[in-house]
Amino acid sequence: MDDDKPITEQAMETITTAVEATKDAAVIAVKKVKKAAKKVAKKVTPKKAAKKKAAKKSSKKAAKKSSKKAAKKSAKKATKKSAKKAAKKAAKSKKKAKKAKR
Repeated sequence: MDDDKPITEQAMETITTAVEATKDAAVIAVKKVKKAAKKVAKKVTPKKAAKKKAAKKSSKKAAKKSSKKAAKKSAKKATKKSAKKAAKKAAKSKKKAKKAKR
């Protein structure tokens, strides 16, 4: 420290250099953290995408399965209904035939 400068000025200079050094260190640290984060993101992103794809596939599969099930059920119902209708028609035609005979 210089003896010809006042103490306050010397203190201000010391503080200023300390602040600048801290600022530089902070900037460097931020840059390093950003770089590391990018590296991690590159490793993690493909895994996330794969998981999303798998989830989409499984949901598609589930939808396909449920639609198949629904189709089966409706087909079963339709066959039952048509059988019932046919039985009713047969009974009606029998009645009509009896009436016609009279």
